Amino acid sequence: MGSSLRNTSADLPPGAIYLPSFVSSEEEAVLVSHLDAGAWNTDLKRRVQHFGYRYDYKARSVTSGAYLGPLPGWIEHLKERLVAKGLFASAPDQIIANEYLPGQGISAHVDCVPCFDDTIVSLSLLSHCEMVFRDKRSKAKLTVLLEPRSAVVVAGTARYEWTHEIPARKSDGIDGKKVDRSRRISLTFRKIVRTI
Repeated sequence: MGSSLRNTSADLPPGAIYLPSFVSSEEEAVLVSHLDAGAWNTDLKRRVQHFGYRYDYKARSVTSGAYLGPLPGWIEHLKERLVAKGLFASAPDQIIANEYLPGQGISAHVDCVPCFDDTIVSLSLLSHCEMVFRDKRSKAKLTVLLEPRSAVVVAGTARYEWTHEIPARKSDGIDGKKVDRSRRISLTFRKIVRTI
């Protein structure tokens, strides 16, 4: 499980920002309720929902036929908040919801460079987890604890020169204690720059 997690600015690569308590517990409950009322896709090992555009995992692209329609109204306030805080120059138009059950994660990756703009924002709901960043050149490793209702911004160097991943495990070491994960949902906000 590694060392005990804590959050400091040194835990993040350049261009990444950690935002604790980005949404309230009331907002979290409303978001989860809307997501659970929707249709979860089970094509991957984890359940997902796409909004705005569908991302093709096999082709690693967004096709022009992937447009699903405008983002739902229940997420509008978050789009506006991301722009108001200066995290996006214009409103994101693609969101993916990922559900992680204890023991599930996502392998090291860089979000599709030709598909998405410079900024990626991921909002964590329901459970904590560890996110691991790795420098693609030096293999340096940094870890950060993503707490429920927090957001992590990945831009610039962190976006292009570091991978990020969620280790697939059932617990994390937090403040010297083993803490079990529970169901976690992430909402990842991105801006489409190109479709094929």
